[in-house]
Amino acid sequence: MLKSLRRPVIALAAIAALAVPAAVQAHRVWMIASSTVLSGDEAWVTIDAAVGNELFYFDHVALRGDFAVTAPDGSAVEVQNEHTGRLRTTFDAHLEQQGTYRVAMVREGAMGSYMLNGERQRLPRGLKAAEVADALPEGATDVQVIENNIRTELYVTLGQPSETVFTPTGKGIELVPVTHPNDLYAGEEATFLFLLNGEPAANIDVLVVPGGSRYRDNQGQMDLTTDAEGKVRITWPEAGRYWIELDHGGRGGAPSEDGGPRSRAAYTATFEVLPL
Repeated sequence: MLKSLRRPVIALAAIAALAVPAAVQAHRVWMIASSTVLSGDEAWVTIDAAVGNELFYFDHVALRGDFAVTAPDGSAVEVQNEHTGRLRTTFDAHLEQQGTYRVAMVREGAMGSYMLNGERQRLPRGLKAAEVADALPEGATDVQVIENNIRTELYVTLGQPSETVFTPTGKGIELVPVTHPNDLYAGEEATFLFLLNGEPAANIDVLVVPGGSRYRDNQGQMDLTTDAEGKVRITWPEAGRYWIELDHGGRGGAPSEDGGPRSRAAYTATFEVLPL
């Protein structure tokens, strides 16, 4: 927490404009796997990652960033054959352990602006929260900062599901399965527990959108809310891929209880629901 920056935040509109690149604001960020449930002694999966107008179609730009695959024992799996084109990034992962893997891209940092010599200046891109104070020039005033944690995930299971990869880090919004995300079936109810910075993510809106919107007249989305324990219950209407989003603070960030910088935490994931 940047205690040295505890000061009123006024121009939220200006902060909002800095929070997410303009080209991305109207689009959805997602990853999909070639398979999410596999069997055998070992297997390969291919991951596609993009930012798109339609869910799971490559129609805008590739998703760029540091992708991480975590094995059931918590070790890192090598990201292989990564390639980024105009519309998507694709890479492979070789699964050699039995259990559940997490594929994730986590973006943490800080962004904002300050006044200097009568003009508002933006902080450099790519700053970590701890680097903001050093990035401010002498004489900077009216400093406005948002700390963010943006998490994009999916899960893949080889053999029997396991839960080691769901051990919370205490940062941002995280999923702790009540129903395992690789054990979802059409017509059944699933329960997910979400944490916000290690505590129950209570009363946060949950947007659930089925894939294939390109061929529907409406989005078919479900607007849900986590309960006081941070749990949300979802009944899947049919088999297919579903995109889920939770956003705490929005692009303007949520105020800090101790007067520190505002903060935003967002979580998106793609789940595959199988037919009964």
